[in-house]
Amino acid sequence: MKRILIFFCLFILSNTYAQWFWQNPLPQGNPLTSICFTDENTGWVVGTGGIIMKTTDGGSSWVDQNSGTDEYLISAQFVDSNSGWVVGSNGLILKTTNGGASWESQTSGTTYNLSSVYFTDSNNGWAVGGDWFAEFSIIINTTDGGLNWMTQLSDSGSALRSVYFSDLNNGWIVGQNGTILYTKNAGTDWEIQRSKASERLASVYFIDSNIGWAVGYNISNHTGVILKTTNGGSSWDDQSTGSTDSYNSIHFVDSNTGWIVGWGDGEGLILKTSDSGVNWELQSGGTVNGYFSACFINSNVGWIAGFYGTILKTTNSGSNWERLSGENSFNLYSVCFSDANNGWAVGFYVDSAVIFNTSDGGLSWNSQAYENKAWLKSVDFVNSTTGWIVGYDFENPNSYELILKTTNGGASWEDQSTGTFDWLNSVCFVNENVGWAVGGAGFGLIIKTTNGGENWFTQQSGTTEELASVYFVDANTGWAAGENGTILKTTNSGLSWNSQLSGTMNDFHSIFFTDSNTGWVVGYSGTILNTTNGGTNWIDQSNGTSAHFESVQFTNSNTGWIAGYNASLNKGVLLKTTNGGLIWEDQLTNIKPWLHSVYLVDSENGWAVGTGGTILKTTNGGVTFVDYKSEVNLPQNFSLFQNHPNPFNPTTKMRYEIINSVYVSLKIYDVLGKEVATLVNEEKPAGNYEVEFISTGLIHQTLPSGIYFYKLQAGSFSETKKMVLLR
Repeated sequence: MKRILIFFCLFILSNTYAQWFWQNPLPQGNPLTSICFTDENTGWVVGTGGIIMKTTDGGSSWVDQNSGTDEYLISAQFVDSNSGWVVGSNGLILKTTNGGASWESQTSGTTYNLSSVYFTDSNNGWAVGGDWFAEFSIIINTTDGGLNWMTQLSDSGSALRSVYFSDLNNGWIVGQNGTILYTKNAGTDWEIQRSKASERLASVYFIDSNIGWAVGYNISNHTGVILKTTNGGSSWDDQSTGSTDSYNSIHFVDSNTGWIVGWGDGEGLILKTSDSGVNWELQSGGTVNGYFSACFINSNVGWIAGFYGTILKTTNSGSNWERLSGENSFNLYSVCFSDANNGWAVGFYVDSAVIFNTSDGGLSWNSQAYENKAWLKSVDFVNSTTGWIVGYDFENPNSYELILKTTNGGASWEDQSTGTFDWLNSVCFVNENVGWAVGGAGFGLIIKTTNGGENWFTQQSGTTEELASVYFVDANTGWAAGENGTILKTTNSGLSWNSQLSGTMNDFHSIFFTDSNTGWVVGYSGTILNTTNGGTNWIDQSNGTSAHFESVQFTNSNTGWIAGYNASLNKGVLLKTTNGGLIWEDQLTNIKPWLHSVYLVDSENGWAVGTGGTILKTTNGGVTFVDYKSEVNLPQNFSLFQNHPNPFNPTTKMRYEIINSVYVSLKIYDVLGKEVATLVNEEKPAGNYEVEFISTGLIHQTLPSGIYFYKLQAGSFSETKKMVLLR
């Protein structure tokens, strides 16, 4: 919900926020595509979903900067500690002149993706890109710091990936089809130095006008490509090692010492040379996923950025790499909380089981031991001590069945597997004794226990389809769902299961009921079905998306969430409804990891988990607010003004003023001192700001009538004011 507001001056920047925040990895888990430092302390990293973060302590801590966009940010460059540019998808160019405290959009004149940006000084710069699939290229240039961008080349026949200039006149660009372009007159003319259809060159770097390197990937023989020139590109020598690697970025600090980062054989790849590329030494970053960007400020100190928020740092030339943030190589498939504090998330890493537990609502997550190689698919707890996990046991090829139980909150896990069943996808208990698990490959496996898992026995499902989810509302009434639109129901504790007509052949992945009548089932191709009569009839609530839905949960008959992913957009999906599914709103616009499970303990507090160890949390069910900034009439004092209107229903606005760039937080509390919303939590430049607080979330109310307090903290300045919500 975005609105244009006017008070005393024109507002020109606004952002809408939904309150899901990262708990793992920290500070965030989106892919980071470019990293840039101006000295040992000051640097920036950018990535998907409009992510820009800054550090002033060498990477020990990172602060979010407001990019004002959700676009895919691909490349960043700074010429000093204040002036920098970022480019990305759909022709996006951002510029800052205050170290990133504020970013302004520049007009590029193109809607093609821009993959790389390079400036030789504060005025002269180039950005390159194109259509990676249609093999269309674009080169644009500015001589006034980006106030005006002019096209230098509209099509070389190959999408371009990286640009580098050794001085104002001499520059090189590399891209698809092994393309290397060269200019000796600042881009007035570009000549092709080399091309090779089987190669995809991703990065180019020169230490002077003669010596440089280009790296990439050969798609015909699946090997990494390393090229070097000593004559400005008139000829290029192949320094490739023949390894099956993919190289994304290259950086040299002198004519001998340089690094390449990318993808290796099942892990992130780091190569170093000390002899100008004659030999390349493999270094270990200690992560599984790949790297996109490397930056060194001298022969010892450097940083790497990559998948799932990964940032690595070395202070000894790469002999050791410290992980500063991000990258968990495991995937999480299920999350369950027994109350607002105690929860578990399970999954797998390569072929090893992963169990994480929190006792403080997710402020900290601790690993719980289970040594076997297993894929943990589902977790369910009936209280803070007693719970079960089911999944796929790689070490038991005869049945693959895995059932684990704990009675001490996960401090230890007992294996209840019988060795007679197939793998299991979902588990549900109604009390400490009675529970069900479903799965099977080529048949609909349902097993039940009445003594807390000491014994399990099969129930006749009547289907040959694999079952993915099971849910019971009491000891008698339950449902199971799975492949090819299968829905089963029992009203006699599973003695008999009856098929229900879903009206679709799409696979289902999750089923949930709030009572014996009202429920939802979700699955592939955006499938959402709802019933209000126990499944006698299922009504299509699909919202027209092609996303795949993995998990559904409701806290009452109106309010619910769905977690999943959109493969075509390569992003996580988290939908919310407050009217029983008539309307679904996506609460995530910039989360790239795919989500597999969502769990709410009430209408405000919930978690979602997914790939890359992703754990997201909400403390307000996704209440949305809008932040507006004024660019003129800069204030003389720090101030927090009374909200208006007051009393309010359902929205109100809070205005504040700050006189210099400072870290700002603006939070709302109830009369008991409980935080109900965080409206601002980032560094802000001097200015007049107004935040619109929408107490009803996206559609219907989520906060009750009453007295609330809002507190502004801006550096050492702090002020609190009271407001009243009246329904």
